[in-house]
Amino acid sequence: MAGKYKKYDRIFKENVVLLSYKKNSIKEFADELGIYPHYITKWRKEYAKFGNGSFCGSGHARVHPDSRKIFELEKTSRESELKFEILQNASPHLNQGKLIIYQFIKKNEKKYSIAQMCRVLGIGNGRYIRWKYNGVSEKQRQIALLKQEIISIFFSFKKHYGRNKITKELHMRGFKISQQHVSFYMKQLGLRHIKKRKFKATTDSNHNHYTAPNVLNREFRVNDYSKVWVSDITYLQTKKGFLYLTIIMDLYDRKIIGWNLGSRLSTNKTTLSAWEMAVTNRKALNGLVFHSDRGVQYANKAFTRKLNSHKCIRSMSRKGDHLDNAVSESFFSSLKREMIDQKNNLISKKQMKLEIFDFIENWYNKKRIHTALDNKTIEQFNAINN
Repeated sequence: MAGKYKKYDRIFKENVVLLSYKKNSIKEFADELGIYPHYITKWRKEYAKFGNGSFCGSGHARVHPDSRKIFELEKTSRESELKFEILQNASPHLNQGKLIIYQFIKKNEKKYSIAQMCRVLGIGNGRYIRWKYNGVSEKQRQIALLKQEIISIFFSFKKHYGRNKITKELHMRGFKISQQHVSFYMKQLGLRHIKKRKFKATTDSNHNHYTAPNVLNREFRVNDYSKVWVSDITYLQTKKGFLYLTIIMDLYDRKIIGWNLGSRLSTNKTTLSAWEMAVTNRKALNGLVFHSDRGVQYANKAFTRKLNSHKCIRSMSRKGDHLDNAVSESFFSSLKREMIDQKNNLISKKQMKLEIFDFIENWYNKKRIHTALDNKTIEQFNAINN
């Protein structure tokens, strides 16, 4: 009699089944072959159900040949669905390096097979197993930590920071890393900052009012508060018409000290309103240079009288030369890139006012780092210099 654990191949089983139907007694035939009778009975049932698809061995599905095509199609469909499910669940981690992907695989071992996940995610099965049981090197841990920090900075600053500013921020957090390495890791992580784009300003310089000479002459760095203020106006499109944003910036610390957002371009609703906020927030000292373009909102008598009452020195850009007021233009460019361009659809005027307040008062004046301030925030710059 055969041993208890003896294995029989597919051809042997199939021949036994076919011959068994020619024998008078299954028991006698089993004794003749040296196997248990119930083996023949079991094999005959399987062959009756699956025909040539029987006896495939462990790990292989038994399928009747007539149903093989449908079975293969269903199997392919299930595998595609599983692949999609794994990719969908792993997608937030795909650009974060192999260590993060390894951690994803380990976390989901009870849900999917290791081989399936490694195959779908392009990870060597052996490498994953070695990582699982041997751990990760200190260098890999440091790189993973650094990448997490880069991701945190990138999204904390609303995708506005490129490699230079991220590098500066990392230095402030205690990391020693070059711009080239930051750029390399950003490419690995698929992080691309929102690029600058020109922002169209709207002021009317076709008027008969007096225009001042360009006293500032592009000297955009000053050594104290209230030496030079610059100003400009631009429009913002909403669901229902335009809003007009007027800003006044102190060149010393680049802070927006006065601003106004309204639906009209009158002097009262633009320059005068922004001026009143500016002098409330920061004293206008005698001899303050106030620079703007030649727009009628700056050149008219009402605003001229206001500047004269504070003994300001008027300065205006040369005709058609927007670089004479480059700092104001730069602010509007940042506003466009960092706030407006991120909106998929136009927003209401009410929502725009809330967004502008948040951008100027909470982001630009407090959290954003400025290259002109040696990559510091306005608050950090003022804390060091005062």
